[in-house]
Amino acid sequence: MNDEPTSPELEKLRFLYRVQLGQVAQTERWIEAELAKVRERAARLPLREGPEYVLSYLRVGGKATADSVHLGDCHMTSHHTKPLDREQARQAITSGGIRACEICRPDSELGVLE
Repeated sequence: MNDEPTSPELEKLRFLYRVQLGQVAQTERWIEAELAKVRERAARLPLREGPEYVLSYLRVGGKATADSVHLGDCHMTSHHTKPLDREQARQAITSGGIRACEICRPDSELGVLE
């Protein structure tokens, strides 16, 4: 026998607790199902084509001048670009004095704080 004291309110709370545990378990199953869907969609996405990062140039006084670093698929680049690898992009932003695009934020992806 159980020697622990009880009351109708305590029994109601224990019942509520069991119901809520069941609801948490159901929510966890829903999360896992949605996560599986997200992973499946991500696996079907096409890989990026072209360079991972680009250096965008502007014409200043008839001369091409480095302006900003962008992610390779950013639509804010100028028509004149140069492909960069990850290290070149990081150096351009940190020690090269070239700004990171404020739209595609390559500095965030590179882990660089300005």
